[in-house]
Amino acid sequence: MKKMGDMLLRQEPFSEIVMGNTAIVRAMVEAGTRVVTSYPGSPTPEIAAAVASIPKDARPFYFEFSTNEKVATEVAYGAALNGHLSTVFFKSVGLNVAADTFVQLSLMNIIGGMVVVLGDDPGANSSQNEQDNRHYAYLSYTPVLEPANPQEVYRFYLEAADLSRKLCMPIILRLTTHVCHAKEKVAFQGWTPQPADDTPRFDVANGPYIPITRLVFPMKARALENLEKVAAWAEKSRLNQVFDHGNRKRGVITMGPPCLSLLDVMRDVEEKPDILKLGVVYPVPRESVVRFLREHQEVKVLEELDNELEKEVKAIAYDLGLTTRVTGKMDADDWMGEYTPDKVRQVMAKTWPDLVPAPVAPPVAVEAVPDRPPQMCPGCGHRSAFHAIRQALAGTDITVADIGCHTLGFLPPYHMGQLLMCMGASTGMGSGLSLFNKTRKVVTFMGDSTFFHAGLPGIINAIFNRHNITMIVMENGTTAMTGHQDHAASGRNFNEVTDKIPIRRILEGLGISHISEVDTYQQEQLGKLVQEAVAVEGFSVVIARHPCMLKFTREQRRRPDFTLRQVEIDQETCERLHVCVSEFGCPTFTLGKDGSVKVNTDLCIGDGSCLQACPTAAIGKPKIVNKAG
Repeated sequence: MKKMGDMLLRQEPFSEIVMGNTAIVRAMVEAGTRVVTSYPGSPTPEIAAAVASIPKDARPFYFEFSTNEKVATEVAYGAALNGHLSTVFFKSVGLNVAADTFVQLSLMNIIGGMVVVLGDDPGANSSQNEQDNRHYAYLSYTPVLEPANPQEVYRFYLEAADLSRKLCMPIILRLTTHVCHAKEKVAFQGWTPQPADDTPRFDVANGPYIPITRLVFPMKARALENLEKVAAWAEKSRLNQVFDHGNRKRGVITMGPPCLSLLDVMRDVEEKPDILKLGVVYPVPRESVVRFLREHQEVKVLEELDNELEKEVKAIAYDLGLTTRVTGKMDADDWMGEYTPDKVRQVMAKTWPDLVPAPVAPPVAVEAVPDRPPQMCPGCGHRSAFHAIRQALAGTDITVADIGCHTLGFLPPYHMGQLLMCMGASTGMGSGLSLFNKTRKVVTFMGDSTFFHAGLPGIINAIFNRHNITMIVMENGTTAMTGHQDHAASGRNFNEVTDKIPIRRILEGLGISHISEVDTYQQEQLGKLVQEAVAVEGFSVVIARHPCMLKFTREQRRRPDFTLRQVEIDQETCERLHVCVSEFGCPTFTLGKDGSVKVNTDLCIGDGSCLQACPTAAIGKPKIVNKAG
């Protein structure tokens, strides 16, 4: 990590193989960014990891993980109003959380400049949907730059920061999962540290900054005027490229990763279509598009997810009465998934089958490959909790999931959490499910990070309106799902040790009278507390606590006195009831063809939570297997 931090602050020009999420941090340094905020979410957490590699006293900007994306946006916005170039980054659905603030940013005179980095997720690799955040750009009059690789991530951020400062407006830098995580050799410019001018420059004369009715229209007019300036800039921008193959019959308008996939697919095609690659995807550089349409008989619009660019291009062709045949998405399959080379080959084959042969179907496997469902880690406290809670609840109870590692509880063998929406939604949905419900208890789950992120409004609503539900807070002390970032109850933030904000104290402050706490490894006690809680009339809470064992074991393995322990199975005592496999479900246990159960020593961490699950006590207490060093 230290080596990465040194690289990010290197003053002479250099080249290095980095991922897109690292390249953007170097761009932040060079651009003179002063404030960076975020809430963790894939595919962007590695941006913060790169920031963390720079020692705090050498870091040229302030960074924080805020409690959620809306707050992160507001902190960055406030800093920008004080004259500091700021950046906020989060994942695709994080923009939904930030939207109430975000959609008004373009109305404001943001004197320091502000870049909004979005990690969109075609393919839903780590998200609950495939939402295309270009819709938010159109809604809010916010320009969008879209890089295709790490080199462009670096270059496009510098352009976005410069443009944002000149026009005093927000600029979206739209990354996707492949761009965030791709690696390539990036050529970086030199960097000369400059003394920061931290004089507060906020002045109401730069406003107005209060969007009340009589001011909305002048503010909107300013946003539209800025958008026209960006459109004029986009026409001349070198972020847009033309790959001229001399083919005046066929052309493709595309952007970002789909362009790279298209170039790969067209590598062996003789009559390659010309390609207009847009780096500025909103506002669309109209004259560049018009020129390209006039020069070609047929134009294919190739874009991931929704058909935003296709609609723009077709509208332009219609308005000018052009005879160019414009085709976009052909069927529902074109709207889904990442535009990898295989996907682009399929899409292009449907449009121009004479140019791109249909992909050959992959050979059928002789032996079926077994499914590999996602798993909670060995020793995970959530597994122990779900095993106990499932036994404690009646089969007719309704269980509501939330976002986090514990979402995996809906999978077999636990079947905990029968519906899911977004962060913090479990309590509100559970409240609705409790109405007119006299026969089925409603139990909701929520992680500790989600509690602070978006959980409190639903909890307060349940108390205020006296909804009859039980909430189980799955407290593991970290934001585990996205890389173990700290939260308000962790006792430290990104930069320093802080006072913990205990969840129980907050709940007590809200007036909740029935609150119990237990370590999830105490399965019998947890089951009893859950039964008591669901019997309460009104809102009740069980805090089911255990440290994230992945984080804990990583930390332990760094200690010089680390001792590895693992469980063993006494084959003579084992009656092959398979409760450890079929009901407890730890991936450490493997079922042999002869019905025997064995321990996978590559996975077992010796936590011992499984001992309670075995009805014949065949699982022995963890024993030392080796010592580090």
